[in-house]
Amino acid sequence: MSQKIARIRIELAHIEPTIWRRVEVSLTTNLRALHEIIQAVMPWENHHLHDFRIGDRVYGEPDPEDALWGRKIYQARSMRLGTLVDRGVTEFLYTYDFGDDWQHRILIEEVTDAVPGTDYPTFVDGERTAPPEDVGGPNGFMDFVEAMAKPRHPQHRDMVRWYGGPFNPVDFGAEHIAANLRTIALKRKAALEAFERSRNKRPH
Repeated sequence: MSQKIARIRIELAHIEPTIWRRVEVSLTTNLRALHEIIQAVMPWENHHLHDFRIGDRVYGEPDPEDALWGRKIYQARSMRLGTLVDRGVTEFLYTYDFGDDWQHRILIEEVTDAVPGTDYPTFVDGERTAPPEDVGGPNGFMDFVEAMAKPRHPQHRDMVRWYGGPFNPVDFGAEHIAANLRTIALKRKAALEAFERSRNKRPH
């Protein structure tokens, strides 16, 4: 039986022109692993909290204090993409950094057979550079882009210093992002191989 993969489009909401990435991932991928993939392809730096909202459920990293606030957070690693596909889910929301409130639309575009010999996840394509961390959400990012693009802007020099150099809104570093996913894919492959070896050593 061949392995199934999902082609997924990740769109950053509330920003025009749209910043997006497309990846292919195994249907065995859970939401905790998908969080790592999204962090790698935007790329974010994983400094802040996150969650997934699917229907009326929220998935993330549960905290004992959630109950005190009347929140129910389901364990992200307990939900796999294959289960979502089986339930007919084609779109859900991923939020990173509850302060800046970066909302991402996650679209499951299609499910196909994996290509033999390919290690997943893989990067397919995308457009435009993601915002830097802590820039102040969509509105702060639009102000940042304007200031960086205009040398005479009163905040231009401060923004260049804060960011650490010029900002290219179009060249998002596709090769670097593809390399990030190759690293994740190789780690996943090594973990699966180690699991198979340990299972084969168990007495039957």
